[in-house]
Formats: sequence, C-alpha cells, structure tokens
Amino acid sequence: MQDFIDHLQSQLQKPLPGRPPEYSISPADLKARSFIPDNPKLAGVLVLFYPKGKDWHLVLIERTSLHEGDRHKGQISFPGGRHEESDGSMTETALREAEEEVGVDPEKVEIIGSLSDLYIPVSNFHVFPKVAFAKEAPSFVPQPSEVANILEVPFHLFQQPNALMHMDLRVSNGLILPNVPHFKVFDKVVWGATLLMLGELLAEVGNHK
Repeated sequence: MQDFIDHLQSQLQKPLPGRPPEYSISPADLKARSFIPDNPKLAGVLVLFYPKGKDWHLVLIERTSLHEGDRHKGQISFPGGRHEESDGSMTETALREAEEEVGVDPEKVEIIGSLSDLYIPVSNFHVFPKVAFAKEAPSFVPQPSEVANILEVPFHLFQQPNALMHMDLRVSNGLILPNVPHFKVFDKVVWGATLLMLGELLAEVGNHK
C-alpha cells in the first residue's frame, strides 16, 4: 500500500496540474475562485490518507448546522479551519484544526505536500490544503460544536468511472444551482470547494491505486 503514498508524494513535488474544470459549477465559478481580494480570511485544511482494511481512506466531516452565520453549515468538507496568529504556518493550522475537530494526533501524521490554494468567494476564505498520511487509522473523536458526522471514505470510490455526478442543488439561502457536479458519499453530497480539491487530488493520483 505504501507505493500509493510514495507515488502521490512524488507527484506533489512537481508543478501542480490545477483543478479539472469538470469539477467546478461553471466557468464563472472557476473565474470567481481565481480572484483573491486583499483581505481574505486564511484557512488550512488537512487532506488525510490512512489505511483501513485493504484500502487507503480519506476523512471528511459533515459540518454542524448550529451556526447561523456559517455559510458552509451542513456541508461536507475536509477537517480544517481559520488560521490563527499563534499558528506558525498553514500546515500548523491544518494540523491544529484536524486535532480539534476530529481528534487526529499531529505527531502521528506526516505531511507529504500541498494542493493548490483555493479562494471561496461566498465566505471570503483563502484555503490552503495540506496532504498527509497516517500509518494507522486514527481514533476519530468529533468536536460536537463543529462536526455533526465523520465520514471515512475509501479513496477508490472517487476513482470509479461514474463517480462524478450532476444534480440541481438547493443551497442554504434557498437558491437552486442547476446541474451541479458532485460525489455522493454515504448519501451525502460532496460539492463546491471540497469537490475541487478532490478533483485536483485525483488528477495527481491518476490511475494509481
């Protein structure tokens, strides 16, 4: 199994391929995400691989719906959150947030690279995804105020030929977005920024399993 991680780490040292356009809502969406204003909020997220059974898994979270001001409440995302001044780097932000949200021990995680940073216009977050792996499956502990559910997803599910689907999607403000690309994970819809990160990750991995 280690050859998968070795391959991914090698790929992440090369120039990043960017995000395939089929994972974005529209060309206008991609353009909006490419414009970064002068005052974004900074955030780090952890894209964490770990072995479970015979497969590499990724951990995703379903965010709680408790916070009225959260533009991403109820959505599926990678563990992560806002950068704090006490964080020495975006990697430290991603590790700290993953520990707080799902109980991942930073000492048992190895960072192997980064995906392209990503601006999220709706919440004014500039996100820096850090890719890592753990040699053993973590004992996840959700933070109740932030995490409604932890999703442990075999990575090969995203690699299936028909994994990327489309649907009309009603978002939190009641607006219906047409023909939105997404993955379905345990009956949960993965779309938006998380889908874009997964798209680039899949481009990096290629056909390697």
